[in-house]
Amino acid sequence: MNVTSGRLTSRTMAFVLAGGRGSRLKELTDRRVKPAVYFGGKTRIIDFALSNAMNSGIRKMAVATQYKAHSLIRHCQRGWNFFRAERNEFLDILPASQRVDESMWYRGTADAVAQNIDIIDSYGVDYVLILAGDHIYKMDYEKMIRHHVDAEADVTIGCLTVPREEASAFGVMAIDEKDVITSFLEKPKDPPGTPDDPSVALASMGIYVFRWDFLRDLLTRDAEDDNSSHDFGNDLIPEIVKNGKAQAHRFEDSCVRSVPGAPSYWRDVGTVDAFWKANIDLTDFDPDLDLWDKDWPIWTYSELSPPAKFIHDEANRRGNAVSSLVSGGCIISGTEIRRSLLFTQVHTNSFASLEGAIVLPYVTVGRHARLKNVVIDRGVHIPEGLVVGEDPEEDAKWFRVSEGGITLITSSMLARRDADS
Repeated sequence: MNVTSGRLTSRTMAFVLAGGRGSRLKELTDRRVKPAVYFGGKTRIIDFALSNAMNSGIRKMAVATQYKAHSLIRHCQRGWNFFRAERNEFLDILPASQRVDESMWYRGTADAVAQNIDIIDSYGVDYVLILAGDHIYKMDYEKMIRHHVDAEADVTIGCLTVPREEASAFGVMAIDEKDVITSFLEKPKDPPGTPDDPSVALASMGIYVFRWDFLRDLLTRDAEDDNSSHDFGNDLIPEIVKNGKAQAHRFEDSCVRSVPGAPSYWRDVGTVDAFWKANIDLTDFDPDLDLWDKDWPIWTYSELSPPAKFIHDEANRRGNAVSSLVSGGCIISGTEIRRSLLFTQVHTNSFASLEGAIVLPYVTVGRHARLKNVVIDRGVHIPEGLVVGEDPEEDAKWFRVSEGGITLITSSMLARRDADS
């Protein structure tokens, strides 16, 4: 079937997989799932997948949750509650709720969809777009769905172009001259190059497009297979590559850029170092990720808060911020801030200094504190005079210091420090 007119996104639902913890973010996911982790001063990670769907014209969405989902569910209820059922729009939350069997939670990414077949049936859609809810990027899904239909594929997989030497960390596609996938390799030691450029490989983004009738049948058969791990990457995709037609869709063909010719931007902020760097990069003079683009906005829940406030103008006690992002509700009282990103309602006190700091909401920084290259979790109270980022060995006694030298600070870490002092 070759459809040549009309927006395909109007006949598509987006199914966002948001149940995984994201354990490489360490204590940042102790209380929340990875897609609910804060990013960029105002947003959560999941907002990027949802905003891409919204901006692409998709008005039917579902978010499958499992691990510590309260923060994510609350965020979606508050920030994504503008859909109107009378216009056939919705965003449904689908927690793992033992709907199929009282002993069965979501067993894998494919099973998370399979357990909700009856719900998807009720949406009356032709296409299903499977999305990971834990990456930072801008993408026009309409272009990918159009590619899928025009290629008459059974599945179309969103792919990143990465240097071959870096591709071993991904699921990698071997393709022919028409970008048809000939094999799917999970984290290969020697990734295959592409026909047009052997120095690069195509890595899976965890984004898949299916016709719903095709996927429904595939999921039903997979659910009955006791030898399956019920996962798209491990089971369903290799099956289609072997017995059907799997098409690769290159991210650069549908990446949304604010400036023509700009490099495509995609980040997996799955480690403390990657999370810190992606946030800090936003403080650059001309960041690669444009959060100011009104043509492709990142929708989110915006808490009502007053403007940021900077107070005191005395020697060694001047509230100022250079090359930094400071969100609403922040009070910068006699603190020097450089190359940092402060979320909502952060309050800092006199004679403190922050450099390379990612500070999540509702943090208080005490007087004379000096913090460098840190990530501070939500609601932490930094005690007066605390120094972090100058002595890694001392920091590691109380806090988590990453391989890249970034120090993660949480309330429980400070409580242990206080108890041992």
